[in-house]
Amino acid sequence: MDEPSQAVSTKRKSSEQDQEGRRRLRHLELLLEVTRRMASYSTLDEVLQALVEMTTSELNAERGSLFLNDPDTNELYSRVAQGNIQREIRILNTSGVAGYVYTSGEALIIADAYADDRFNRSIDEQTGFTTRNILCVPIKTVKGEVIGVAQTLNKRTGKFTKHDLNLLEAMTSQGTLALQSAQFIERMQAIRRQEMEFIDVVSEVTADIKLGSLLQKVMGEATRLLNAERSTLFLNDEKTSELWSEVGQGLESVQIRLPNHLGIAGAVFTSGKAINIPYAYADLRFNPAFDKKTGYFTRSILCVPIVNKHGKVIGVTQVLNKRGGPFTGEDESRLRAFTAQISIALENAKLFADVQNMKNYNEAMLESMSNAVLTLDETERIATCNAAGLRILRVNPPQILQKPAADFFAGSNAWILEKLKRVAETQASELIMEAEMIVGEEKLSVNLTALPLLSMEKKRIGSMLMLEDISNEKRLKSTMSRYMDPGIADQMLASGAESLGGKSVNATVLFSDVRSFTTITEQLGAQGTVALLNEYFTLMVDCIQREEGMLDKFIGDAIMAAFGIPVGHEDDADRAVRTAIAMIRELWAWNKGRVNEGKMPVDIGIGLNTDNVVSGNIGSKKRMDYTIIGDGVNLAARLESACKQYGAHILISEFTYKQLRGTYYSRELDLVVVKGKTKPVAIYELMDYHTEESYPQLIDALRHFKSGLVKYRQQKWDDAEGEFKEVLTMNDHDKAAKLYIERCAHFCANPPGAEWDGVWVMESK
Repeated sequence: MDEPSQAVSTKRKSSEQDQEGRRRLRHLELLLEVTRRMASYSTLDEVLQALVEMTTSELNAERGSLFLNDPDTNELYSRVAQGNIQREIRILNTSGVAGYVYTSGEALIIADAYADDRFNRSIDEQTGFTTRNILCVPIKTVKGEVIGVAQTLNKRTGKFTKHDLNLLEAMTSQGTLALQSAQFIERMQAIRRQEMEFIDVVSEVTADIKLGSLLQKVMGEATRLLNAERSTLFLNDEKTSELWSEVGQGLESVQIRLPNHLGIAGAVFTSGKAINIPYAYADLRFNPAFDKKTGYFTRSILCVPIVNKHGKVIGVTQVLNKRGGPFTGEDESRLRAFTAQISIALENAKLFADVQNMKNYNEAMLESMSNAVLTLDETERIATCNAAGLRILRVNPPQILQKPAADFFAGSNAWILEKLKRVAETQASELIMEAEMIVGEEKLSVNLTALPLLSMEKKRIGSMLMLEDISNEKRLKSTMSRYMDPGIADQMLASGAESLGGKSVNATVLFSDVRSFTTITEQLGAQGTVALLNEYFTLMVDCIQREEGMLDKFIGDAIMAAFGIPVGHEDDADRAVRTAIAMIRELWAWNKGRVNEGKMPVDIGIGLNTDNVVSGNIGSKKRMDYTIIGDGVNLAARLESACKQYGAHILISEFTYKQLRGTYYSRELDLVVVKGKTKPVAIYELMDYHTEESYPQLIDALRHFKSGLVKYRQQKWDDAEGEFKEVLTMNDHDKAAKLYIERCAHFCANPPGAEWDGVWVMESK
């Protein structure tokens, strides 16, 4: 190379080195400027905006954006200033070019956006902007963790180069620390706002002492705090083992109840563990029947237990459908904290409601009592007198209230004052039976009880008087009630015995009978049999009277009862069914004790039928019996007897089944013609008393039995037999399924013909 050429080459190299040096200097100055500007900002919005402006300007691009990842929602988000409002843009962190760079951690230079499959054209279509080329780099921490992406669009001159890519990576890396700091500050500020809001909410909510309005406030605040659509707070009712809640306010409020072991709420209550279901319909614990009934679509569910200060679960809070995605772990923590804070308020409100209910109950009880109840203060002035007291004493309130007892109980009634003085001295109750009391010109026979009233500190605060009127009417009623149902005695005394004769009423008749009673009597002897029957009848009669049924009579070991007599109810059929179920459950519980004592268990069958029956006093002039007669009574007795044939405990007729308002586990058993009749009747077996232990997989067995019965009536003997055998695989003690297998085999060998209607004629009573 000659000397002039070498000089030119040397000069060129020197120039290039100068340019590279200036570029590096500019690069360092730019990074220092990024650091300086980032340090001057305190909010995430300012840091994002400044970083986007600097990268866009330095790379000579038309637009720029910076996305950060939200780990709670798996979304990339950016903020765009529109006037005085910051609008947040969110996309899935796997979507588009930004999603690819975030998930892969690789920078991209895209020369032709529309030719790249990763580019999402819909954004351009929505905004009207045309994207030509893209430069997109991941934003990484010092540890190499990707926390977001930065991208610039449409280089004004030429295309994006490797140098541009390196510069964008360097600038975003320089701003990463500021981004993380701003994110942290923003998160802390959000947490502080939430905590302050949380404290305000808890303070406002817990100030309410009324349970109904407190429940409404808690549900409303839980919905708002978690950005959900709905929430429900259930409290446990220990008396009924039910979770209950109140929906609505005032006169429009409706109380809903469900067993405290069923459904998602029941699972949370019994286990004490929260349940977070992101997709309700993909979870087997979710019952879609509620959605079908209400028309509401449940997407996500968060349910947490409410635990009191003693660690006892007192209820659950259930929140539905978080807006923007499923509930997060943070949501669960917030809801737990919220319920923990309001649990004390809930228990206080519940206690207040219980006290108020008790007060109302006591007042209502006093007002509804047929006996006079008077209270006296420590100065022996009459403080209160119930309605019965005003009626018996023939006074109005001003004549007795705040009057000294010495003035009111004087003359012939001075003995009452003596009793009160004795109670005040001894602090012990006094009782006198059939004492004579003068009221006006009339003599009353009364039972009087005087009791001391004491404070919690056992200090005397007054006395109480109870007066029971035992005039002729009350004496007669007391005597009659020993021999007949108290309801009948009430009606006979109120209207006269003739009013109860010969009425046709719709009633549900119940027959029950002890199985193998002869064998039991042989083993127990006379005294043992009577003792067993007395104990057994006490249990069964309690079940009948709880549902306001009328015990008609005992027939040996059998019981005959009716529902709808002497007073009818709209749900008498359901009352009878609930009684039958309770009788079986009480019997099984009683049998456990008998077996543990080495005694023989007792089994019974029950038949129910609803029909018009004749009720009235039937008998002779010397002996009358209030009872019911008619074909409806006979059918109930036939069904009780048929329990043996089908291996059932409770059989009901189609007439009872059609009047039921409740839902019970049951199955249609047969279409029969009972002895002495020609018209077939459908009969059903009630199985609601069963447990998983007494009848495993009951619901599946009911489905197979129903299918088998349909095929049986279609004369598809083999198919029907297969369904009944499926029932036996679940419970090999199902006598009805065995019975139908035998029938299928019989009819398969002896086809009944096309005229056969599936009716079975019962030969025995």
